[in-house]
Amino acid sequence: MDARVKPGHDGKMDKRRLGQSDLHLAPLMLGGNVFGWNVDEPTSFEILDAFVDAGFNAIDTSDSYSRWVPGHPGGESETIIGNWLKKSGKRDKVLIATKVGEDMGQGRSLRKDYILRECEASLRRLQTDYIDLYQTHFDDEVTPPQETMQAYAMLIAAGKVRAIGASNITPARLKASLAASSEVGAPRYESLQPLYNLSDRREFETEFEPICRQEKLGRGGRLTRYLDARGMRILKALDAVAARHDAVPAQVAIAWLIAKPIITAPIASATSRKQLEEIMKAPDIKLSREDVATLDAAGN
Repeated sequence: MDARVKPGHDGKMDKRRLGQSDLHLAPLMLGGNVFGWNVDEPTSFEILDAFVDAGFNAIDTSDSYSRWVPGHPGGESETIIGNWLKKSGKRDKVLIATKVGEDMGQGRSLRKDYILRECEASLRRLQTDYIDLYQTHFDDEVTPPQETMQAYAMLIAAGKVRAIGASNITPARLKASLAASSEVGAPRYESLQPLYNLSDRREFETEFEPICRQEKLGRGGRLTRYLDARGMRILKALDAVAARHDAVPAQVAIAWLIAKPIITAPIASATSRKQLEEIMKAPDIKLSREDVATLDAAGN
């Protein structure tokens, strides 16, 4: 997969295919976890408009965002995105990815009836007839994969979901889910959204990446506060590469993810228009092999 970002013939940003699905994403995905948490609705609308108007097209959220805030039942992010979709009329310009499986008050579950019920709730909050990418947020480790995959198959057959993916799932359960899809003739997971960045690399690179390559799964990398989690070695490498490109370290960290052929689109959140504008410059940074090697070595 070509990791470079370049305009297409129509002047729009090149898109990357997600796994073997018919979804094509620009090389940066907007995280919606902050909407309704530490970003109010007007600012969320401003961020969403600026992101889409710049040529990006993928937005990631979950039914459980932001349930961790006292007094929030969950669904706050989806509700804001749904209000924005209704007000902006930009539904046909974006791919909406949301998730199911996290505890919404009765524990984590991937039972068929739970998935079908929660999908309807997400559709109502998002004010849309379909979800582009519906993802297993957390595996309950109990429900047979066949039951879960059949539930997703029903949603896809009904036109309510276009493709499915997985997030927090063990390599063993991911393999079992892919096998179950094959066994029952159901659609399979087309993407994986694990924790992966300059600091958190080992689990993905040793356990998940081989599965993604073998099964041709697309993936996104979640950006965390890695700048504090790994010491001066990563900081120095980021500073050095950033200086070569007249960029800031956060942009280089995103560019490093984009440069990985296995990556479809890193996911990054923004709490302001200014922060978003910085993040959106990352796909324009073309890291050299030397740059990537420097960053890889620092994170080993």
